[in-house]
Amino acid sequence: MSKVLANERLLLISPCRNEAQFLRHTLDSVAAQSVLPACWLIVDDGSTDNTPAILAEYAAKHDFIKIVTRTDRGHRSVGPGVIDAFYAGYDTINVDDFDYICKLDLDLELPERYFEKLMQRMAETPRLGCCSGKPYYVDKVTGELVSEKCGDENSIGASKFYRVSCFKQIGGFIRQVMWDGIDGHRCRMLGWIACSWDEPDLRFIHLRPMGSSQKGIITGRMRHGFGQYFMGTGFVYMTISAAYRMTRPPIVVGGLAMWWGYVQSLLARRERLEDPEFRRFLHRYQWACLLQGKKKATERFNARGRAVWDPSQPGFPFAGVT
Repeated sequence: MSKVLANERLLLISPCRNEAQFLRHTLDSVAAQSVLPACWLIVDDGSTDNTPAILAEYAAKHDFIKIVTRTDRGHRSVGPGVIDAFYAGYDTINVDDFDYICKLDLDLELPERYFEKLMQRMAETPRLGCCSGKPYYVDKVTGELVSEKCGDENSIGASKFYRVSCFKQIGGFIRQVMWDGIDGHRCRMLGWIACSWDEPDLRFIHLRPMGSSQKGIITGRMRHGFGQYFMGTGFVYMTISAAYRMTRPPIVVGGLAMWWGYVQSLLARRERLEDPEFRRFLHRYQWACLLQGKKKATERFNARGRAVWDPSQPGFPFAGVT
């Protein structure tokens, strides 16, 4: 490990609720990292299983682990609930004491050089604001690792690794479903680069399939459709995206559930992110992806971003304020 990385401080924040089934896997894989966090805030969001006891056990063994306990709200809440829990930890520290901040889920197994590799990429590319590796899950029938097929144009919600200056400039995370998509687009608007890489040293195992953490995977796909609507995604882009998702498990019904979640929200005129400038930027980017391909469109938007990138500017209002 270089002297530069040795002097940089990493903050992890992990919201969790009833994660006893997977918790030890993540705790052990973080404890085995080649670069350890300076501080790991784990926010117990009212767990009713054995999660508190497991957290207490590991906090007693590792002095970088700090536990923040919230009262039980009575149910699991993805999207806004996760970000509320994240900020319950965030509000207990001074983020300026750290160089990097990572929102990390507690249902993952990380390769041992995961944080070191991401920090190296950040050191090599000053405009790299947010990044991650790629999630894989274990096929229950074959036992093989299967990619969750996440795009390269953003970091993964389960592992949001940020340069602190970028996180502050984009205003942090929105307290709503699709917080983990809005942040990447805000990065591009301000000239930062957001991305993820599918490489052996950066592949992590997702012990709970994406979008299945509350009431099953179909409900998760419908929730994703609402999230796309909330963010401001256009109807054409959403339809094509849902058609692609029909080719991924659960075949056909997963993509249909996404599309119906979007259309249902549209017909009901549910709340949307009120930011006309962001929505115009998003539509330009999405149309470019449809016409040029996502890889080429992202490269072009990133190239244009050099002209607007200025980490000293205030950026978006801080989303952590309730």
